[in-house]
Amino acid sequence: MRLSFDSDVEEFRAEFAAFLTEHQPGEDEARERSKSSADVPEWARRWQRLLFDNGWLLPANPPEFGGRNASVLQQYVHLEELSKRRIYHSFNPQGVGIIAASLLSFGTEEQKHRWAVPILRAEITAALGMSEPGAGSDLAGLRTRAVRDGDHYVVDGQKVWTSGAHDADVLLTFVRTDPTAPKHKGISVLLIPTDTPGVTRRPFPSACEPDDLDFNEVYFEGVRVPVANLVGPENGGWTVANGSLGHERTLLWLGYADRLQDLLADFRPRTVFDRDAYAGLVMDSYALRLLGSAALARESRNQQDVPALSVLKVLGSEAVQTATEHALTAVGTDGLASPAISSPPSPLNLENFWCGWFERYLRSFAGTIAGGTSEIQRNIIAQRVLGLPRA
Repeated sequence: MRLSFDSDVEEFRAEFAAFLTEHQPGEDEARERSKSSADVPEWARRWQRLLFDNGWLLPANPPEFGGRNASVLQQYVHLEELSKRRIYHSFNPQGVGIIAASLLSFGTEEQKHRWAVPILRAEITAALGMSEPGAGSDLAGLRTRAVRDGDHYVVDGQKVWTSGAHDADVLLTFVRTDPTAPKHKGISVLLIPTDTPGVTRRPFPSACEPDDLDFNEVYFEGVRVPVANLVGPENGGWTVANGSLGHERTLLWLGYADRLQDLLADFRPRTVFDRDAYAGLVMDSYALRLLGSAALARESRNQQDVPALSVLKVLGSEAVQTATEHALTAVGTDGLASPAISSPPSPLNLENFWCGWFERYLRSFAGTIAGGTSEIQRNIIAQRVLGLPRA
């Protein structure tokens, strides 16, 4: 395997690196932090708009949507350069990476310009209304219903774990429009502005962030949504869902690889890991990057390999969790207070790495849940990689 890039990719990298050197906000400007994943400070909105206007927000997009028609390898080096500097391109990641991307894939031209462009330019923020009580990873089990009434849908039901909903301007909401159809075939997707009468958002704390509220319960009571806000065909929401999560997962493994590398690099000089455990994590790190690079090469040749993303998701998220658990065990009670890395992160990084090891360990569980739980990923691997029958 040749882990190098052609000249056009390296030229793309150099151009982006020069842009970052010249334009990235400084620490003083970026001191204000987000309170949730849809609460974007004004400096971060300016930063996102600057990226959009110069084609560096989502480089795979065409220029009118904040990109430059970049290849998958160019997208990869774009993320590598952001990672090197601990920079995040948006503080509303689900809005940019999932919701706007889904609108560009499945929305009408009017929806793209009315909703996707303002999200990409940080003029509005968005949240994803997918999980429900009793239907977290099982989207097909959702019960929030939408009944057609003339040129509107009337929505009733509840969502939960809706990150940033209390700060978001719009929700991309998965609803059941045909209760008589098979579970996967009766789902539709609606854009619901959060100021619509009947929408109630209740933020609640997590064990990791008791002061910074992000999770929400969202209730819909007789909410009237224009039919024009339907994304994709009626009862075609399962396809939209798979596309939405596909946008999230394509290069998700790179984030896990970076986290694992940070964890190992920070503890190497401290020699606090058990040597066998440390060696195992180093091998996980190499395996993750090699398997990820192979998947990237296949994608660059237009060879779709969706099951490979499930393998990378399980390996990456669980390796990070294992590494964090070993670190917490090694530092003992000091992990309740000591920082999880030896130097403060860039102010442009979405995550606050300057926290105790116990908090880092708690956060590691999110990686095995968000974007499809490890259990669901193992089902995909069993059926689509190993060819095993459905349970």
